[in-house]
Amino acid sequence: MVIREIEVKDIMTKTNLPVSDFAVNPYVGCTHACKYCYASFMKRFTNHPEPWGEFVDVKRWPEISKPGKYAGKEAFFCSVTDPYQPLEKKYERTRALLEQLLPTGISISISTKSDLILRDLDLIKQFPGAHVSWSINTLDEDFRKEMDRAVSIERRLAAMRQFYEAGIQSTCFISPIFPGITDVTEIIERAKHQCNLVWLENLNLRGDYKKRILSWIHEHHPELDELYHDIYTKKSRAYWTELDQKIRAYTEKEGMLYIRDDDQHRAPFGEPPVVCNYFYHEEITKSAKKGK
Repeated sequence: MVIREIEVKDIMTKTNLPVSDFAVNPYVGCTHACKYCYASFMKRFTNHPEPWGEFVDVKRWPEISKPGKYAGKEAFFCSVTDPYQPLEKKYERTRALLEQLLPTGISISISTKSDLILRDLDLIKQFPGAHVSWSINTLDEDFRKEMDRAVSIERRLAAMRQFYEAGIQSTCFISPIFPGITDVTEIIERAKHQCNLVWLENLNLRGDYKKRILSWIHEHHPELDELYHDIYTKKSRAYWTELDQKIRAYTEKEGMLYIRDDDQHRAPFGEPPVVCNYFYHEEITKSAKKGK
C-alpha cells in the first residue's frame, strides 16, 4: 500500500451531482478496493502506477475561506472515495473537515461502507438534516469478500441501526445490483426496520473495470454470461424492467412508497422506508443538468 500526504488548495468542490451542491473528498484512492468501483478512473489523474485500491493520497488543505457562503448548501462525503476507509482512523481527515464545516450551517450527506463512522455519530448529529447511507449489495459474505475489502455486511447494518435509532436519516444503498446475484428484496427485508430510505442502483459497467467484472462473472457464474451479454453488450433493459416490476409489486404488498429518481422523499422514523429506483444513470444525469 502506497500512502502519501499531499497539499491541496481547496477541499470544497462544486458539483452537478443531484444530491448536493459540493463534493468533498479528504482522500484520493481507497483501500476498500471494490472491483466495480466507478472512481477507479481517478487513477489516470494521480500519477500512481499502483493498481486501484493499492494507493491513497491523504489530503491537507487550508482553513475553509468565507464559511458563511455554505449556509443552506449541502456537501456530499464523498464522490470518489470512502470517507471512512481504514486510514481515517489514523489521519482523521474526514473528522477534521466535519469539525471545520459544522459552524457554517451547511448540511451533509455521507456514503460509506464502514462502521468507523460511529466514532463521529455525535458530531454528525449536530448538522441540520444529516443523511448517511451504507452500500450493501448482498447478504452473502463470500460474494462481499470477492468484491471489496470493507467491513462485513453485518457491521454495516449494525452501524445503520445505531444511526437510525439516534434519529439520523439513514439509507440502505443497494448498489451496485449485480444481475442474477443481488437479491434486492432480501436486503430490503433485512434493513427495512432501520432506515428511512432504500436506494436501488444498477451495476453500470464502463471503463477498465467492465472487462474485470465480466471476466469474474464468466469464471464464477458462467450461467450468467448470456444475461450479462444482453445487458452490457446488446444494451437490453429487459432485466431492469422486470426487476422494477418485481420491486413495485413487493413494495405495494409491504406498504412502502416506491418512487423513481427522487431522494427527497424519506419515510418518518418508525415507518417503512421509501424505496427509490436509480436504475438509469444517463436519464438521472440529464435530469440533474436540466434542473441546475
